[in-house]
Amino acid sequence: MAKILSSSLAIDQGDVLVFSDLEDGGDMWTGKGDRSRTARVNFREQFREKPMVSLGIKMIDADGSANLRYDLILEDVSSTGFNIRLKTWGDTKIARASVNWGAIGAGYGDDDWDDVDPY
Repeated sequence: MAKILSSSLAIDQGDVLVFSDLEDGGDMWTGKGDRSRTARVNFREQFREKPMVSLGIKMIDADGSANLRYDLILEDVSSTGFNIRLKTWGDTKIARASVNWGAIGAGYGDDDWDDVDPY
């Protein structure tokens, strides 16, 4: 269990298109074997410390003639943002994928903004 020791709780959320390979014939759509794509998400405001982040698939557009295989991976979480990596393998063909995300953690109060490092 993570405990947030702050008088200001901060919550940020959104969605991001991780990739769209159908139009340009990218390797997530045309390739085989191990492949992945990464998308960077920057928070609207900086958290006081690394927040807890959760991910969920919003949309996957995949070829129905092969098994759908994917791994949704959260990477490099910091107080300013994180990376989302979507990985696939085998003969799976994914044309595009988007992800919903949510972050919760200690935030800065109105009097704390002098402590924030610009990014």
